[in-house]
Amino acid sequence: MPAKNKQQESKEYVLKMAKENDVRFIRLWFTDILGVLKSFAITIDELEGALNEGMGFDGSSIEGFTRIDESDMIALPDPDTFRLLPWRPTEHNAVARMFCDIYRPDGKPFEGDPRFVLKRNLKKAADLGFTFYVGPELEFFYFKDSKGTEPLDQGGYFDLTPMDAATDLRRDAVLTMEKMGIGIEYSHHEVSPSQHEIDMRYTDALTMADQVMTYRLIVKQTALERGVYATFMPKPVFGINGSGMHVHQSLFKGDKNAFFDPKGQYYLSDIARHYVAGLLKYVPEITAINNQWVNSYKRLVPGYEAPCYIAWARRNRSDLIRVPEYKPGREKATRIELRSPDPATNPYLCFSVMLAAGLKGIEQKLEPPTPVEENIFHMSPEERTKKGINTLPGSLAEAIALTEKSKLVKETLGEHVFESFIENKKIEWDKYRLHVSQWELDRYLPIL
Repeated sequence: MPAKNKQQESKEYVLKMAKENDVRFIRLWFTDILGVLKSFAITIDELEGALNEGMGFDGSSIEGFTRIDESDMIALPDPDTFRLLPWRPTEHNAVARMFCDIYRPDGKPFEGDPRFVLKRNLKKAADLGFTFYVGPELEFFYFKDSKGTEPLDQGGYFDLTPMDAATDLRRDAVLTMEKMGIGIEYSHHEVSPSQHEIDMRYTDALTMADQVMTYRLIVKQTALERGVYATFMPKPVFGINGSGMHVHQSLFKGDKNAFFDPKGQYYLSDIARHYVAGLLKYVPEITAINNQWVNSYKRLVPGYEAPCYIAWARRNRSDLIRVPEYKPGREKATRIELRSPDPATNPYLCFSVMLAAGLKGIEQKLEPPTPVEENIFHMSPEERTKKGINTLPGSLAEAIALTEKSKLVKETLGEHVFESFIENKKIEWDKYRLHVSQWELDRYLPIL
């Protein structure tokens, strides 16, 4: 079927569904460069025009978008992302949402749109014959409110006891996600008190990036409805595990998993090994994208299951990259897992830089080092040096310094997003650097 006919069919489907469900308002969603969800609403009378021509808005106040003298932007809804919002009325005067691609008034895609950045990188993979699939595992905390970190329970990993007070909260979130077309595989209590995880079924990277944005809103929305607060802050509580977003990923050629080789080590193909090697080589440069907040680096420290050492293996959860073996030898289940990203990243940019690093490894036919199955956290610095195990950047400042010099990241994000992102993060680091914390007062005031 020609693309134009399919697109017209999708638009007609949206108009039909909107009429059948008595939709009165449609929220148009997009993100800024930091991955913050933005939205404005249109009425049903504007829907057909929006689908055909987009809706104009002022982009000058959106982080990393445009200067005031070039502020006009067009939001063009993607009809494939039309969904009813279950937490709004659904029988009368219903509310729907659609993700948008952002364009300039001259009809050209806006290079500062993170969704466009991902689509551009996915096209590079497609030109090589690949479809990029991802399955992120987002962890988060429930707290009594947004003013502190008082937990709801003292439960632990996979607990199913009265201590897991958030069972109903997770159920509400899962049911809401499913109503919005998001496939869910697992939900469970995580390691730390009041920490939880809901895992989405893997899908193509663009669909998944949209789903991550939806997932984060739903978790917060369903928590709010029960009078509690959900946060994706990477390390909200000192002394316990922070929240990660382990990203399972694979490349397919048609229905064939390009990562699978029945005779390869860990059942990995040459393409998979080159991909892993690319991630290992370039991960220091992309860490500022995957872990973009000052707080992100409070999580990436030894001893709390967060990978801070650059190595790979199969069973070892202290490694940066893991090859899951739940279904060894099963072609479609063969994948690799990058464990460093956190759930407060911008998923469009995060998936873009991971893919770019992996593709660069394939292009350069890089070979990964020997897998490290020992627990790296228990090694001495001398042992790690002997094995050639380096570390991720230890702070946002270190990460930004590496990213700023990265040709790979600049090429992947495009100059507009690259420059805006670096500028924003330098400002964040300066504000943090100038702040006098309670720790400093407690430590130094009595003795200096």
